[in-house]
Amino acid sequence: MNKNNFAVTPPMGWNSYDYYDTTVNEEQVKANADYMAVHLKDYGWEYVVVDIEWYSNDAGTLREQYQYIPFGDIEMDEYGRLQPSPVRFPSSAGGKGFAPLAEYVHSLGLKFGIHIMRGIPRRAAEQHCPVIGADKTADMIADPSSICPWNPDMYGVRNTEDGQAYYDSLLAMYAQWGVDFIKCDDICDSRLYQDEAFLGWEETRMLHRAIGKCGREIVLSLSPGPAHIDRAWEYCKYANMWRITDDFWDNWSLLKAMFVRCELWQDHVRAGCFPDCDMLPLGKLGKGFGSERETGFTKEEQKTMMTLWCMFRSPLMIGAELTMLDDWTLSLLTNREVLEMMQETCKGMQITRTDDYAVWKNIDEDSGRLCVALFNLSDEDKSLSVGLAELEEVTAVEAAASEENAVAEQEQKLFELWEKKEGLTVSGRIEAAVPAHGVKVYRVG
Repeated sequence: MNKNNFAVTPPMGWNSYDYYDTTVNEEQVKANADYMAVHLKDYGWEYVVVDIEWYSNDAGTLREQYQYIPFGDIEMDEYGRLQPSPVRFPSSAGGKGFAPLAEYVHSLGLKFGIHIMRGIPRRAAEQHCPVIGADKTADMIADPSSICPWNPDMYGVRNTEDGQAYYDSLLAMYAQWGVDFIKCDDICDSRLYQDEAFLGWEETRMLHRAIGKCGREIVLSLSPGPAHIDRAWEYCKYANMWRITDDFWDNWSLLKAMFVRCELWQDHVRAGCFPDCDMLPLGKLGKGFGSERETGFTKEEQKTMMTLWCMFRSPLMIGAELTMLDDWTLSLLTNREVLEMMQETCKGMQITRTDDYAVWKNIDEDSGRLCVALFNLSDEDKSLSVGLAELEEVTAVEAAASEENAVAEQEQKLFELWEKKEGLTVSGRIEAAVPAHGVKVYRVG
């Protein structure tokens, strides 16, 4: 399977985690899918992703003590493969798995995704479950020394033929269900793992091989981060997207730090392979965590986040409860001019960055469409500018222009993508008053 024949642009969709934590159910997933189909699908949003612990019958019942209940009440088939909780996903009863829910999502013209944890359930090892296509049972392919430090559900899987058989059986089941997207957790590597013996590298390859055998095109997303820049080649070879940060939440310091991460990873964005800035914590958040709230980002910060994610061409996953979106947030997610920077022929790059400001550009290499963003990273309103000549020095945008030495001072038309206002360059420069933590993003020409 050539993974770059699909998902050639960054995946865009909704993920249940930021609002529901571990508790989302079938009715809620359907409601969000219905909303996406009506209000967002026409703008490129298509994935509906059920996040962590969909196999848990008692998820969230002890939330003040545990996010993930140790040895809780989970659903698993005879071959050690986790199944949706019929308590929360009634259509899965009778061994149907997620097939009915995936069929419903597909009927809306959308795609269906799930979160999984790296490895094999500890309960499968304890019960010595048989593994389809393997000579050895679950306890023999599991590695009890390879465990997640924050989730107690799984053991790592040994990199053997029988271990591969387990992942093959898992992906065969997901393909049968109609899964289009897998977010695999505890596998991307991060500060949690310093030992090069970490099994996540091998299990990423095992997942990749299993996807190639399953007969279905399935996006593979790796989590959590920060990913290792020195292994960029490996992420790109075996996955479609990988987290370049730990969990991202609605905090300005985390958003400002993302400029450093995007600078580091900007040259590794390509068709089918996307460094992932994590979810968009917009709208209503946190119900499953015990305290429903509005995003902590100001409107200016939300525009900054959307602009950077789109210029950089990160995957976009909405964390809000979609049915509660207000008109302003919906307008943020449906700005076609901004979303066009995500297209396959577009490339984003940073021009400059200091502690107080950053300048990015995004160019469509087919049409020549150029967008430039002035980001104010400081805590005070600022006047920011960049010269057209500075942009050309970095990328030779006007290389195909009829005049080889175009005069920088020749004024260009500007169109600000958020405010929908026209303007002009001034003496060959793009100049703007930018609010604190805000952005002005222009189409040039």
